[in-house]
Amino acid sequence: MTMRSLGLSIYPDHTNFEDNTKYLELGHKYGFTRVFMSMLEVQGSPEETQAKYKKIIDYGNKLGYQTFLDVSPQLFKKLEIDYSDLKFFADIGAAGIRLDEAFDGATEAMLSYNPYGLIVELNMSNNVDYLNNILSYQANQPFIYGCHNFYPQRGTALPYDFFLDCSKRFKNFGIHSAAFVSSQVGKVGPWNVEDGLPTLEEDRNLPIEVQAMHLFASNMIDDVIIGNAYASEAELKALSEVNRYQLKLHVNYVSDINEIEKTIVEKPQHFRRGDLTKAVIRSTMPRVTYKDIPNPIHDNEVEFQRGDIIIGNDNFGHYKNELQIVLEPHKEPRMNKVGSISSDELFLLDFIKPWSKFKLTSK
Repeated sequence: MTMRSLGLSIYPDHTNFEDNTKYLELGHKYGFTRVFMSMLEVQGSPEETQAKYKKIIDYGNKLGYQTFLDVSPQLFKKLEIDYSDLKFFADIGAAGIRLDEAFDGATEAMLSYNPYGLIVELNMSNNVDYLNNILSYQANQPFIYGCHNFYPQRGTALPYDFFLDCSKRFKNFGIHSAAFVSSQVGKVGPWNVEDGLPTLEEDRNLPIEVQAMHLFASNMIDDVIIGNAYASEAELKALSEVNRYQLKLHVNYVSDINEIEKTIVEKPQHFRRGDLTKAVIRSTMPRVTYKDIPNPIHDNEVEFQRGDIIIGNDNFGHYKNELQIVLEPHKEPRMNKVGSISSDELFLLDFIKPWSKFKLTSK
């Protein structure tokens, strides 16, 4: 599996150089390593465009970023660039170009052999046999990436099932992939409609870190990019703390939780038992590791609800100190309720399959 990374977006035609450098520095502080830069709105001459983009890309390159430029046939025409020579993009320091529109397959395959080593990133948000066609023309596969679209208008982003179908076409070939999350404070995008810039419609209003957790949990996406600018420092920090390789869910504790229960929640590498049950997600190793440690009764008479974290108490014999996450409401007085998963993250329980690894931490 490819190592996963975080990215941000910059719009040089709608912003100034100083604000963009500050944003790049802030992203660098929190471990961001790639930049999405839209060229679809360029206004100036080829020379002015080259100077403007080179200046900000060079600044990002010094901080260790890779910059991908969103391009279209109209842009090539406007800047008088020929598809047979991508020198313009190499000269301004880009790592790759993202083709917002498709060609015939043969063209993309030829582009992947450009002498500058530029990556050719394809639009992933179409459930057609586009990628297979390109690869059938013997494309230079390590230089082919995929990146979903983002959607500025509320109600127009992808539904999850469609996103999954599109993404699988790329994942099946092991193609490096990316998708977008939306800042709740950023107001800058490519166009003058700004309802956020996510790939998935259901993510649009979620906290940015939960959006990223969703994309990574799909196991379809390598790079998560903030679509709109400028995200707040708090959002960049929250994204930097997301576990990119397994779900790490946040728990709001009950007031009577004891020390052994806190340890059982936060310390182990949890995994769901392979023999599935519908009522709960079972993490059974803690009952082995902590079998000799007492766990007195508290919060055991309530009806447990979806997302509650429960742990076997002293009355549960062999099952004392087993941790479970409730999926279906039920009562079980031999278990203590110790907390509940944050409400924003409840939908992510669907991604914990048999043998899935997961972590829990206090909110």
